[in-house]
Amino acid sequence: MLTGALHESNIERAELLFRGKVRDVYDLDDSLLLVATDRLSAFDVVLPTPIPGKGRILTEMSNFWFAKTEHLIANHLTHRDVAEVIGDEDAGIIDGRGVIARKTEPLKIEAIVRGYLAGSGWKEYQENGTVCGIPLPEGLQESSRLPEPIFTPSTKAAQGLHDENISFEIACDIVGVDIATKVRDTALTIYNACAEHALERGLILADTKMEFGILPDGEMILIDELLTPDSSRFWDVETYAPGGPQPAFDKQYIRDWLISIGFNKQPPAPEVPPEVVKKTVEKYMEAMRRLTS
Repeated sequence: MLTGALHESNIERAELLFRGKVRDVYDLDDSLLLVATDRLSAFDVVLPTPIPGKGRILTEMSNFWFAKTEHLIANHLTHRDVAEVIGDEDAGIIDGRGVIARKTEPLKIEAIVRGYLAGSGWKEYQENGTVCGIPLPEGLQESSRLPEPIFTPSTKAAQGLHDENISFEIACDIVGVDIATKVRDTALTIYNACAEHALERGLILADTKMEFGILPDGEMILIDELLTPDSSRFWDVETYAPGGPQPAFDKQYIRDWLISIGFNKQPPAPEVPPEVVKKTVEKYMEAMRRLTS
């Protein structure tokens, strides 16, 4: 483990509910403590090597986007001071990585919006000319811009299992037509607004994943993280060239490295060499600098 990296947190003044792929979640009775560690998952497999400082970057970027979109939909942030809730000592351990969040019932789907043809969407398009069952024009290339952004939900798999792309109709079966429709419309609105912001800063928001939860009073809000390099593909406008994969400011760099060494996308994942860790940190930091400054 590299010096300065937080692979997992241990907070004495709160009950650990579970450790996700990246976040450790603690119960604070009336709210939750979410700690973004430096763990990184690729192909739904948590890597054994942490990425130093990644948790702070994810937290800062998510908070930036939550503030920028709160006029569109409320989010889980309570804005309570972490140190006041769990004490200075524990807060120091997770400095910059923790937020106090409202409790919700997370929806059992993930909201994915794609503005460009990449990843699993490109694979399906090559086979069927569709993405999540949505027909697309013929002749598109890998990384092509789509005629308009599309909503392509997925299942929300347990740790160690793989999320699966699903159609909007199946999403309706899972969460109901009204909620699925609201998720779709809200996710598209957020994507369009934030993609415009990114473009102004020289970055293309190729696609992104969002999560939503339901408060006890029935209100739907944004939860988890928002528009980070863990949950989104960011490409540089200056180097964008459809017809193949794009250099990315996200964890695609790690995915590409894993593919290059023949990783079978099943645990256990291999240790990540220092030079790959260093490059990943640089990409995350550059994305944060360009998007939030």
